Amino acid sequence: MSAHGSNEVEIKFLVHAPATLVRTLQSAGFHEKTPSTFESNTLYDTAFGDLRRAGDILRLRLYGDRWLLTHKSRAQADARHKTRIEHETAVADGEQMHAILVALGFSPSFRYEKYRAEWTDGSGDVVIDRTPIGHLAEIEGDSAWIDKTARALGISESDYITASYGELFLRWKQRTGSPALNMTFEECGAPRP
Repeated sequence: MSAHGSNEVEIKFLVHAPATLVRTLQSAGFHEKTPSTFESNTLYDTAFGDLRRAGDILRLRLYGDRWLLTHKSRAQADARHKTRIEHETAVADGEQMHAILVALGFSPSFRYEKYRAEWTDGSGDVVIDRTPIGHLAEIEGDSAWIDKTARALGISESDYITASYGELFLRWKQRTGSPALNMTFEECGAPRP
């Protein structure tokens, strides 16, 4: 990865029938890279919300037993896809990384959880997320591959979602009237698989 990071290009879409999506992925030549695994994410910001205002994300993620620290720049959405420059690195000790971030003046601003299964065809990835607010999937790769894969999965451009999980959570709260502050299974009153 260059010092400038790598471009992450993706779209999300709602998944109404996860088992059907899995069968479609298999028929399209995808194989499961990672089975459904619990993921916990914490976003950090300053007391004044400087990162949020700048459109940046600073995230500490626990995926299975692996910790990752990620910075994402402001999203650049074209007509169909969301693109961000992303810097990401593995972290040996998530609790110590949390302590470092807090010591530097950052504090947790939002938490979200999901169970994520990763699928690949060798050219890009499709992930299926079971979240407290429903099933979603992401297609990540280059723009042309995303559109080709979406068509193979029966997803039209009108189904593309470029919103973040934070934005989707706020929309869900508006629809449901939920008092949850974080998109966790416990706060959203959603059962864990």
